[in-house]
Amino acid sequence: MFDFKTILTVLVLIWAFDSNLVLAQDKDAKPKTGGSFEVEAFKNISYFDDKDADPKKHKLDLYLPKGHKNYPVLFFIHGGGWTSGDRWQYGMVGQVFAKNGVGVVVISYRLSPQVQHPGHIEDVARAFAWTHKNIGKYGGRADQIFISGQSAGGHLTALLATNEEFLKAQNLTLKNIKGAMPMSGIYTFEFWRNERVVGKGKEAMESASPIKHISGKEPPFIILYAEKDFPGCGKMSHDLCDALKSKKIEAECIEIKDRNHVSIMFKLMMSETDPTTQALLEFISKHSGLKLSPKKEGVSLENENSKVAGFKQSL
Repeated sequence: MFDFKTILTVLVLIWAFDSNLVLAQDKDAKPKTGGSFEVEAFKNISYFDDKDADPKKHKLDLYLPKGHKNYPVLFFIHGGGWTSGDRWQYGMVGQVFAKNGVGVVVISYRLSPQVQHPGHIEDVARAFAWTHKNIGKYGGRADQIFISGQSAGGHLTALLATNEEFLKAQNLTLKNIKGAMPMSGIYTFEFWRNERVVGKGKEAMESASPIKHISGKEPPFIILYAEKDFPGCGKMSHDLCDALKSKKIEAECIEIKDRNHVSIMFKLMMSETDPTTQALLEFISKHSGLKLSPKKEGVSLENENSKVAGFKQSL
């Protein structure tokens, strides 16, 4: 049995280290990209305006390819052990993908202990519903929304794409998700004890576990994890992939070489040539039918010799 409190503490500490690393480099570091698009940002947009709305967490930021129309959309959910993190720390995700012709929505959501499950995923569904309703006003395609996130964000990505009840509460269905791309996530809470985040009892644990909700209606999945990830991340990733395939859902599981739970995310934010970034771009290109990064010096997404799982890069 996992000691969830210990694991959660490690998750938060690593997230904090990663965030400080990003912030320390923020002034000078710029994403390396051959994409041809200028990026236009719209920040602090409210996606939930109810009287109980959180003035800080019910917000999202947009990073869009300026002057471009009918682009696919990446809906990104941050990590942080469900207890920390915020959208502003992931602006470089928006920069990398928007430069390559993909509109990016980076969201915040309420954290524990303010809320427990299903509070986090309810916020994610609200933000997704806002995106589906409004992204067309900014030039994006509401029928081409791909969802992704890392760590806790990977869990919430997989949960949104498997448990349809949260989308149904927003008058949407799993058909409104074009593809799911979780990274280094938690996909089953069966052997984990974390009442602070999930709540009490077996029913709560199962409700929060994406692998318990697979029905055969899911969108295509690509599931990524790091070679040096936390113990269990690789197994859970393969278990989720196998469960999806057993229901005839298109799914692929990729181990990213020479990465750990932190660097798989940090490297993604820094370069389109990173294998994780490439895997996501290739998946979006394949399922949107749209050619991305058209500029010659940009990385080709149609190169059959580019096998993501075989890439080797140092930390």
